[in-house]
Amino acid sequence: MIKTSKISLNCQVIQNEGNIVSDMDGETVMLNVQNGKYYNLGELGGVIWSYLEESIKVSEVVTALISEYEIEQKECEEHLVTFLNQLLSEKLISSLDESSC
Repeated sequence: MIKTSKISLNCQVIQNEGNIVSDMDGETVMLNVQNGKYYNLGELGGVIWSYLEESIKVSEVVTALISEYEIEQKECEEHLVTFLNQLLSEKLISSLDESSC
C-alpha cells in the first residue's frame, strides 16, 4: 500500500514514475512530466535519487551515505529524512508498507 505521510528511518521508499532525469555538470536535474515542474537535486541529491530506483529502507540509505561520505549518523539521518519528505510532498517518491513508517 502506498502512503503519503511523513518518512521515517523504517520506511521503504521508491522513485515514482513520470520523471525525466538528467545529469548536468555533475548535478541531477529532473522534469516531472505529470506536474510540469523542474527540480535540481544537486550532486548529493542525485546520489540519493539513484538509491531510490528500487524499493529501499531509509536506514539503508543512511548506512550507504555514511560509508561514502564523512558525516555523522544523526546529521545524515536528519538531512536525509528532511530531503525525502520534500520529495514525498512533491510526489516524486512513494513510501511503501504503511505499518513500517
